Amino acid sequence: MTTSSSVTRRNRAAARAPWLLLAPFLVLFVLTFITPIVAAVGSSFTRVTRSGLFGEAGVRTEFAGFANYAQAIGDGNFIASLGRMLLFGIVQVPVMILAATILALLLESASARWPGFFRAAYFMPYGVPGVIATILWSFLYVPGLSPIIDVASWMGITVDFLGAGAVLWSIANIVTWSYTGYNMLIIVAQLKAIPGELYEAARVDGATPFQIASKIQIPLIAPALMLTTVFSIIGTLQLFAEPQVLTKVAPAIDSQYTPNLSAFTTAFAYNDYNVAAAQAVLIAVVAFVLSFAFLRLTNREGQ
Repeated sequence: MTTSSSVTRRNRAAARAPWLLLAPFLVLFVLTFITPIVAAVGSSFTRVTRSGLFGEAGVRTEFAGFANYAQAIGDGNFIASLGRMLLFGIVQVPVMILAATILALLLESASARWPGFFRAAYFMPYGVPGVIATILWSFLYVPGLSPIIDVASWMGITVDFLGAGAVLWSIANIVTWSYTGYNMLIIVAQLKAIPGELYEAARVDGATPFQIASKIQIPLIAPALMLTTVFSIIGTLQLFAEPQVLTKVAPAIDSQYTPNLSAFTTAFAYNDYNVAAAQAVLIAVVAFVLSFAFLRLTNREGQ
């Protein structure tokens, strides 16, 4: 007969088992995600004062309150970079999500040929690192190297992809080229989850491919569209590699062109890590607010 004590031990062991399995993940999660966030927030509320020319006379750390945040918000270049990325997101994100949706619908249509090949082809740019992608595209942007600029000049058209008015959209083109295929695969996965019976019933009722897409597919892939849009909004504020690489060939891009570049410059060029931490926290807050506002807006429209 099974005693009550052995049953109790088994129950305790069963209760501990999930935590033992989760322990490696939880440790890594705390070390690589929670700890850096806590450190950044803590650093944003402190100020380090170094005495002497090189800090040889001592270093003092003190509570700064919101002084670092006030300095970050008072930096016109940082605020301008946030506004620039807001404009970037308003234009680039809808274009990319629309392109990804159209590609996904075309690949999942009944008349699509070689869908597997084209899915891989459209996804392939995502596998190219952002730095490499920017270098590749810069050959089409730089005068003297770009065949597009050469052809345009032969036709009497002046094209400046790296000018102050166009370089933001040149970056948007690189980002769209890189991430459209990734978003497309998320949407394709949602499309594959739609029961085939819905398509068969729609065809029996005489629905056209356009009606199937607009009345069945698009409403049912709304969660995937919301997910990809939120990821894209967050990614917009994280833009770093593309403008940093283009600074070598585009004078219009300065060291604070995007919020992440501004925080990077503040930390490693101006050696003001505390203000840079405040900028990083502000970027995270803006990303959260924009994502939350988008989700609230879409949920309200869906009701």
